[in-house]
Amino acid sequence: MPSGADPLLVMGGRREGEYTVALEPPSGPDGMCFEALYERFNRREFLHPDPLEFLFQYTERCDQEVVGLIASSLAYGRVAQILKSVSRVLEMLGDSPSAFLLEAAPSTFEESLQEFRHRFTTGAEMSGLLIGIGETLRECGSLESCFVEGMRNSDETVIPALEKFVARLSGFSGERPQTLLALPERGSACKRLHLYLRWMVRRDEIDPGPWQHVSPAKLVVPVDTHMHRISRALGLTQRRQADIRTALEITEGFRRFAPADPVKYDFAITRIGINPGTLFEFIDR
Repeated sequence: MPSGADPLLVMGGRREGEYTVALEPPSGPDGMCFEALYERFNRREFLHPDPLEFLFQYTERCDQEVVGLIASSLAYGRVAQILKSVSRVLEMLGDSPSAFLLEAAPSTFEESLQEFRHRFTTGAEMSGLLIGIGETLRECGSLESCFVEGMRNSDETVIPALEKFVARLSGFSGERPQTLLALPERGSACKRLHLYLRWMVRRDEIDPGPWQHVSPAKLVVPVDTHMHRISRALGLTQRRQADIRTALEITEGFRRFAPADPVKYDFAITRIGINPGTLFEFIDR
């Protein structure tokens, strides 16, 4: 495999400005073998560095769902800074973040996080999120129960429930932590929120899946720069804007391969965008 080669061109795409796009959707032996990619890269050895790592430090579901929301909400910017910021918050919450948040007074967070900063996120915003999580736990018993309350059997995706979930979390602190919780109803792809739901709902070697009452069939692919670019190369979308319409289009594309679990290949495929060498290794096998 030539050094420096574009892995998306290797998959049969073509250049279009800053993007590489496919001539047609993958099919048969000439397309991406998603299951083989999943088997090769959906392994714990490829997890680092990823904020999902923090969830495996906790064994209780109540702690995993809390840690997952904190870690996913901070999952923007440079990965080293993400890991540092998540660690900073979790150190304050002790061995059981859920128990800490259930009992702590709001002033605790405001004082401890006064100097906290993660890119655009202030200590006040992080305090607001933690207050919202604590109040939600007290009122609903768990974050999953809160989310499930907003679900309807007729919903095709998790998006309607996600809108209510964000509103509930934001309502307790008086002001939405804008850099931490996106608003689904405004058309955002809400990548970090859908990443959180993937962690919570799916269960395999990578995703711990502490939630038990949400179907993985209703999940939406978390779309960031890597997934958007690769999905265009695979012919799953031609849309140039990484918004919720694009995320739903990409999800429908993957649903052709895994109807009951359209987000199944997310982790494995994003390894390509993060480390193109993994694709070269896979192709050369």
